[in-house]
Amino acid sequence: MAVKQNTLKGEFSLKGKGLHTGKEVCATFKPGEENTGYVIVRTDLEGAPEIPALAKYVEMADRASCLDKEGMRVYTLEHAMSALYGCGVDNCRIELDGEEFPILDGSARLYAEAIARVGLEEQTADRRYFEVKKRMEFCSEDGQTRLTVLPDDEYTVNTVVSYDSPYLKMQYATFAEGTTDYAAEVAPCRTFVFLREVEGLLANGLIKGGDLSNAIVIVDRKMEQAEADKLAELFGYGHIEVREGILNNLELHFDNEPARHKMLDVIGDLALCGRFIKGRVIAERPGHKANTTIAKMLYKEIVAEEREDAYPADLDILTETPLMDINKIRSLLPHRPPFLLVDKIFRLSENMVIGVKNVTMNEPHFVGHFPEEPVMPGVLMTEAMSQCGGILVLSNVPDPENYSTYFMKIDGVKFRNKVVPGDTLVFKLILTAPIKRGVVQMKGYAYVGKKIVCEGEFMAQVAKTKNL
Repeated sequence: MAVKQNTLKGEFSLKGKGLHTGKEVCATFKPGEENTGYVIVRTDLEGAPEIPALAKYVEMADRASCLDKEGMRVYTLEHAMSALYGCGVDNCRIELDGEEFPILDGSARLYAEAIARVGLEEQTADRRYFEVKKRMEFCSEDGQTRLTVLPDDEYTVNTVVSYDSPYLKMQYATFAEGTTDYAAEVAPCRTFVFLREVEGLLANGLIKGGDLSNAIVIVDRKMEQAEADKLAELFGYGHIEVREGILNNLELHFDNEPARHKMLDVIGDLALCGRFIKGRVIAERPGHKANTTIAKMLYKEIVAEEREDAYPADLDILTETPLMDINKIRSLLPHRPPFLLVDKIFRLSENMVIGVKNVTMNEPHFVGHFPEEPVMPGVLMTEAMSQCGGILVLSNVPDPENYSTYFMKIDGVKFRNKVVPGDTLVFKLILTAPIKRGVVQMKGYAYVGKKIVCEGEFMAQVAKTKNL
């Protein structure tokens, strides 16, 4: 039986300081629509811009994962992403009133507890998986860090950490989806830092929100009381003691808590691929750079799979009787020649449409684009794709003749091959989010034969025409 997607039954909020900025921030987690994944909304910015938690937006930041979309940034999201993934949440909308998630106690415990408190709600759509089909690997230049992803039927993360320290020489941890209790065995594990790193981080303006309640500080050298008193003043503590290499008599939840926390980070960073994973991850001394590099590899494979699936499996589609001919299309779209750029529709469902345009030398733009080498303008290819997507939307409207679709945004458009007279363009448009308040989001592909020529992401507004 197929596993269904889950979202939250209700919402919850967590407040605290950002680890690096030290600023108070509130993160509110709300139910998400099917197939939307994790979406972060910066409520502190004008217009409340959104950024999907996907590897395509990852930028490197010191000691934390960071997303960047058109200058809008979100830092230190790995613990929240880890909790959502580890607790089985597919779709969640997160409203953040600052640039950084709260560090809380340095683990994912409070996130996991809040998710358990509000509960999960099963959705209609099947869970979206990425099945690893080939070996993928990242190795740092110094050879100290290596992440390897291998094909497997289930999701497993094997983590090993080893440092030049008598208190953290070698530790192992394993997460097996369906077997490991994430909330009890992974979520409570806190981040750690070596004492030798603390002053350097502070000097560089980092960990402004760090204190001894949200990190395990490992002391791997002799420390005089005067230095301990200085740290106590720095962190606002009355007294600091050192016992067995751990600062301030901190009790570890597990003997291998540092290794488990690194595993927590791996789960959170790889969640940015946008799918639940079927594969084995072997993480040797992992860090955010290695984790997010692998997440980008996974995301690239997912996009490639979607592109491959975009072309109709039935190669005889063009010999079939179309669902819609040009006359039916004219009844749905307000466009007319020479700007009606879809000739036939062959497939149509609730969230997908496949259409065709026959490119002929008789089209007026070829007179000037270009006289000696006629090439279809890229802007007309994107327009044709959007018209095809408009048919998908308007076919579900009772009076489509009274509606039009208008571009709001076009992202990620890529032109991969020329289109010339005599070519037959096959378009496939897929809804990437439920239609809400007349706003449509789609991913589009254009093919000539089996060769992709154009792709892009579209956002449009469906509205009644003004003359009604």
